[in-house]
Amino acid sequence: MAASSAKVVRKENSNHDGADETSEKEQQEAIEHIDEVQNEIDRLNEQASEEILKVEQKYNKLRQPFFQKRSDLIAKIPNFWVTTFVNHPQVSALLGEEDEEALHYLTRVEVTEFEDIKSGYRIDFYFDENPYFENKILSKEFHLNESGDPSSKSTEIKWKAGKDLTKRAGQTPNKAGKKRQHEEPESFFTWFTDHSDAGADELGEVVKDDIWPNPLQYYLVPDMDDEEGEGDEDEGEEDDDEEGEDDGEDD
Repeated sequence: MAASSAKVVRKENSNHDGADETSEKEQQEAIEHIDEVQNEIDRLNEQASEEILKVEQKYNKLRQPFFQKRSDLIAKIPNFWVTTFVNHPQVSALLGEEDEEALHYLTRVEVTEFEDIKSGYRIDFYFDENPYFENKILSKEFHLNESGDPSSKSTEIKWKAGKDLTKRAGQTPNKAGKKRQHEEPESFFTWFTDHSDAGADELGEVVKDDIWPNPLQYYLVPDMDDEEGEGDEDEGEEDDDEEGEDDGEDD
């Protein structure tokens, strides 16, 4: 009986091993089919990206006349761009007191995406005659080469004598008020000379993707200092009224 039992066990094990072999073969075939299907999905994704790019290029061209019209209207509003930058939380953190003074001469900002959108974009800053630098236009470009490596280049700023803000940043206390720390931040203008990480240029991305599509929303942000001041004045008037009432009761 013992020998017979042993034979049965061996037979069952043999059947189990065969099932494993079949299962592994089916799994391998399934993996190969999954890979084939995934290739089809990737092919469709590439096709979708190409078509989306064409749509983006089409609408970029359609938007251009409206961007032009908007820029012409903005030019009628003094200090539009410096106000917009000061009201933007991320950009404001980069502005020193003298940066703000220099940006009062900023009259126009333009973002231009290259015809092949994936290859990069350029930001142009137009300035009136000012006491800081000779340039009328400061530009910074961002490029992606065919291998996908990012790079950037920018206008060399021709500073006037003793006016290079990038060399004076952080050396003098800030007297601008409540919104900033006691020390000047690194100058906004160092951005034009910083090409260390073109693939993650935060200021460039903020201007292109957040400010440029709708700068008016930041220009119209209320000045919190003014609101606080108005609140203080109202409280003062209420205190005066209360004091007047108390005096009347005493009389």
